Amino acid sequence: MALVKYDAQTLMKYFPIFVDAEHIHCLLVGAGEVAARKCELLLKTPAKITIVSPWVSETVKRLAAESAQITLIERKFEDPDIDDKQMIFVATDDEVVNKHIHDISHAKHMLVNVVDNTPLCKFITPSIVDRSPIIIAMSSGGVAPVLLRYIRQKLESVIPTNIRLLGNFSEKFRSTVKSALSSVTDRRYFWEEVLDGDIGESVLQGNEKLAEQKFDKALIAYKNGDKPVGQVYLVGAGPGDPDLLTFRALRLMQKADVVVYDRLVSPEILELVRRDAEKIYVGKAKSNHTIPQEDINELLAKEALAGNRVVRLKGGDPFVFGRGGEEIETLIKHGVDFQVVPGITAATGAASYAGIPLTHRDHAQSVTFTTGHLRDNTINLNWPALVQQNHTLVFYMGLTGLPIICQKLIEHGMSKQMPIALVQAATRENQEVVTGTLENIVDNPNTALLKPPTLIIVGTVVSLHASLNWFSRGNVNQ
Repeated sequence: MALVKYDAQTLMKYFPIFVDAEHIHCLLVGAGEVAARKCELLLKTPAKITIVSPWVSETVKRLAAESAQITLIERKFEDPDIDDKQMIFVATDDEVVNKHIHDISHAKHMLVNVVDNTPLCKFITPSIVDRSPIIIAMSSGGVAPVLLRYIRQKLESVIPTNIRLLGNFSEKFRSTVKSALSSVTDRRYFWEEVLDGDIGESVLQGNEKLAEQKFDKALIAYKNGDKPVGQVYLVGAGPGDPDLLTFRALRLMQKADVVVYDRLVSPEILELVRRDAEKIYVGKAKSNHTIPQEDINELLAKEALAGNRVVRLKGGDPFVFGRGGEEIETLIKHGVDFQVVPGITAATGAASYAGIPLTHRDHAQSVTFTTGHLRDNTINLNWPALVQQNHTLVFYMGLTGLPIICQKLIEHGMSKQMPIALVQAATRENQEVVTGTLENIVDNPNTALLKPPTLIIVGTVVSLHASLNWFSRGNVNQ
């Protein structure tokens, strides 16, 4: 057999391992802020720590006072300090001392790390994503620490904070699954369904009792070849900018079997849905509901009962003019499990990106969200209650009814000069803001160019738009 030759680009210079820290006695030479960071990392393990340094930073003093794991020796390093140690970190600013400790440790075949001096390191500490018992360790071999930090940030954003709960859950039921399913392949497929489905989501939400109930049923169903009932996730897609999605919303979108969405979900957000998911458009454009709400409710239940993971993707937040409550009532009627994932509301998104704080100490101490949707060419609202001092009004779905809104507010005592803003396509690249007063906004020629979805903000806070506006694309003033 011919030997396979490897070049330096294919060989791992550092062999990645995880060491049982319960049986490690670590020596840390130096007690400055750099040493403190290493000490904080070691304190995440059960390792015994001895720190030797003639000078000790306040951070290290505090850590030593708070932890029984640490023995602090305030003097210069002495060669016998390395005896009976399994791991050594050197974090002094004395290059001669650093080299000396490396040399005597290396001579005794001990693991030594001289901080920020890769040639003097017999091991290096990786960049860590810690979700114990799930730990991800990464290394660039010391050649690209900034790139490594960038990769870590990316991983931190997509790995659920509570992934540790899934680790504990998997450990708890590992033997149960092994006893029930003799095939390694069957066990793998089953665990993939558990971790990627509604059982895994229940665990991540801290509802272990519900997860265990579902787990027992799922294991029996899997053994019998039955497809379990799916689940519905009502997911708030936010006001439009995909960067404003929550981590959880993105995670669910990328593992959905079916996605039900309407026109308020931006194309950029829809692009983030799992490629092979079935996407069902349910319309709900102004005065043109492609599918009646009652049929949408039943559709969600039908798809879940067929065993699918269903994401009901809603612009803004499902519980703020999103009819999420109506949909949940139908799911309960059919016995379908569901979860709700909040999103940034259209109102807060529009206000933030238009530079209009909904509350402000000098302008408004309260805010009201209401609908400007026309019914029988009128808007049935408690107008006297809406006309208050130091108050902000936000109208959803009010563009068509704008003349009536302005008229009614003026009729009930609001000043004709009250500032008003219309925010179209909030948070997106084509966002536009038209400002004016209750008296002149309807006749503003720029108003006629706006299209839904457009939010209406009324109140003296609108006067702050000119100075606080930071998202400058497509702004049209009065």
